Amino acid sequence: MRHKQHTIFATLAVLACLGLTQQAKAVNQQDLEQFKATGVCSRCDLSGADLSGANLTRVILRDANLKGANFSGSNLSGADLTGANLEGAILSNTNLTATSFTGALLKSASLENANMRFTSMMGANLEGANLKGSTSMMVNMRGANFRLTTLSNGLVTGDKPYGWSLQRPQKRDCEKFKIERGARGSVCSTEQITEETTERRE
Repeated sequence: MRHKQHTIFATLAVLACLGLTQQAKAVNQQDLEQFKATGVCSRCDLSGADLSGANLTRVILRDANLKGANFSGSNLSGADLTGANLEGAILSNTNLTATSFTGALLKSASLENANMRFTSMMGANLEGANLKGSTSMMVNMRGANFRLTTLSNGLVTGDKPYGWSLQRPQKRDCEKFKIERGARGSVCSTEQITEETTERRE
């Protein structure tokens, strides 16, 4: 645990030397200092922060305001971002292995080419998000919102509610929006998911 904290502190200290502290005017200085020192900052305001390329493994940012933050190329594996506001955040080329985005707001966020293996997206809002080229094997997307979302295969869902279905797809739209080969489930319109469930019960 002590080694992990030292690693996080060293990484964030380097970012500070590169000018992150100057950018802190746009974020809460006290929150930024806390995050730099401990890697734990629930309910913090780090909106607009540039954390690109950082080693942020297992940091805790539950319910934090990360709107517009730049995490491009960073390592967020095992991080806890449950309930965080990541609207418009940049998470492209990011390692998100086993990261928790449960209940997070990822509206219009960029997750292009992100490694999302074993990631939790339960109840996350991915409206307008870009997941093109991302790896999403073994991802828990139960209850997630995929309205107007660009999926890993480049296809875009429609302008109506779409959700994750573990049922074997019976409708063409479900097949069309299958995230990737071997994925455990497909993105389907919530209307179709309801129809399929009703048909099976009947």
